[in-house]
Amino acid sequence: MAAAEASSLSPPPGRCAFFVERKKRFCKMVPAQGRRFCGEHGVHEEEKSRKRIPCPLDPKHTVYEDQLQKHLKKCNSREKPKPVYFAQDINAGPKDATESLEEEQVSISALSKEELEDLIRKLRRASTSISNVIKDQILCHQALQNALSDPKNGDAATKHLKQQASILGNMERLELLQPGNCFVEFGAGRGKLSHWVDTALHDAKNVHFLLVERAATRFKVDGKHSRNSFERLQVDIQHLCLNKVPVLAKEKLPVVGIGKHVCGAATDLALRCLVETYAKHYDNREEDPAPKRLKTDETNETSFCPDETCTNSVSENWSPVAGIVIALCCHHRCDWKHYVGQEFFTAAGLGATEFNYFRRMASWATCGLRETARRDTATDGKNEEQSNEAEEHEEDDNGADSNWDSLQGLFTAEERKQIGRRCKLLIDHGRIEYLQQRGYEAVLQRYTDLSVSLENVLLTAVPCQS
Repeated sequence: MAAAEASSLSPPPGRCAFFVERKKRFCKMVPAQGRRFCGEHGVHEEEKSRKRIPCPLDPKHTVYEDQLQKHLKKCNSREKPKPVYFAQDINAGPKDATESLEEEQVSISALSKEELEDLIRKLRRASTSISNVIKDQILCHQALQNALSDPKNGDAATKHLKQQASILGNMERLELLQPGNCFVEFGAGRGKLSHWVDTALHDAKNVHFLLVERAATRFKVDGKHSRNSFERLQVDIQHLCLNKVPVLAKEKLPVVGIGKHVCGAATDLALRCLVETYAKHYDNREEDPAPKRLKTDETNETSFCPDETCTNSVSENWSPVAGIVIALCCHHRCDWKHYVGQEFFTAAGLGATEFNYFRRMASWATCGLRETARRDTATDGKNEEQSNEAEEHEEDDNGADSNWDSLQGLFTAEERKQIGRRCKLLIDHGRIEYLQQRGYEAVLQRYTDLSVSLENVLLTAVPCQS
């Protein structure tokens, strides 16, 4: 049918003669002079002497076989030179971390009733010692007041603004919106969070922003900034060495790590990048000035963290990382080999096997609400903000492993939700202990309402002051 339709039509003058069946139209690319097809569809050219083959670097496009070597030197898919701050697997975690790929592939629905009940018992036993009361810290910031009251905002845009406003409000509460800092946004995407931090610090000087994103993201907002220093680092967090970023290597600035919905293992990579990798630069300093102490009253006593992990001296606990504010997301995408809370799991008698099940079961906390969010997105107008919101909460079917039929007789919907929340809390508590052991006062809080974001937990950490 399509072939007959194509044969009865002719391409527009000066356009490629290839008929795209999926779109029911001819290709709109312009072919070279004397050619009927563009370079992408040149394989269909009626030319017997030359053959087009898929590019070995990216089979999505083709190239003339006799020009392959010339093409490989300029192909956009060729390996680019590594930036100076690239260090292979520097934040990946211990190389001797054990992980059974075969166990990871076992579906929860394939477990017997006894095995699943034993897994739930382990979960409850490990989480009994955890304070599961997460306080509400739903705040706002004046920098976003005008944007929030804009009547042109759609529902999705308003949700994003509310989250960003609360994140900035929590940063202000922790006194992190200060000049002289370098704000590192992990999983920056378009860079909207850094944009609002920049807006909140409009009159401040000596403020730097590093936007870490492994993809060459389009529709950036970086061009709107003219006052402060913005730099994009196109690199995977796993390979990012902040010490070698030129602005940090030269000026040795205190760093504030931020992120809005840093998915799964990316959170662990970001924590290790900040707490371990960047701190090493200061461990070897010779004559750096002593860190400042925070005074709380007229007696000149320094502020004291009540946590017992903060009772060491300032010199031992002080870190060049001034603070961490990360909105957590997608626990089912966590990875044991990158997870920073391995010591916590091991101390609780758990390991990689239990972790891989718990990370999948974590999606039970939101899987029922996810369908509602999908329907709302489908019925509302399509725009970029909505598609981003959907991507943030879209659970990978293999990772979520939410087989309702096989589990229907074992747990109610509410029980599944509670189990999912326990799994999330357990994974996040391992991150909290990791930070506390390294001299940070780290806590979890709900930074937005569940109706605004299904992933509404914010991790914050600041160095303990003794």
